[in-house]
Amino acid sequence: MSSDFSLEELYRETILDHNRSPRNRGQLPDATATVGLLNPTCGDQIRLDVKVDAGRVADIRFTGHGCAISMASASMMTEAVKGLPVSEALALARAFKRFLTGEDPGRDLGELETLKGVSQYPSRVKCATLAHNALEQALDPETSSPTSASSS
Repeated sequence: MSSDFSLEELYRETILDHNRSPRNRGQLPDATATVGLLNPTCGDQIRLDVKVDAGRVADIRFTGHGCAISMASASMMTEAVKGLPVSEALALARAFKRFLTGEDPGRDLGELETLKGVSQYPSRVKCATLAHNALEQALDPETSSPTSASSS
């Protein structure tokens, strides 16, 4: 892409595509961890079901409601981490959060990089990182806060 317009267009199209046709949407009955989070600022809600098997994210699904950024980010995140070792999935979630605060993520984020424009709107960063926060809590219970998450 050679201009800001085409990058903006890619950003919009990717978010709209994932919002209209979310990947990995639904519940996972045999999840090894379930985390529910709410963004009280805008009302976005997510429930993330993760199945870990042999140290890998064997399957991952999400349900919830919220703005297009929140739902698209959850969809992209689930695609990016499915099949990864738990340590890599955690590293990706943390790198994405650094990326949206203007830091170098230190790695390729794939399609998640199309959410870069969100970093210009601090209130939207919370929307884009909600699913990533849920993933961290599902995979690393030490980061879990009893007031914002439920695990099973």
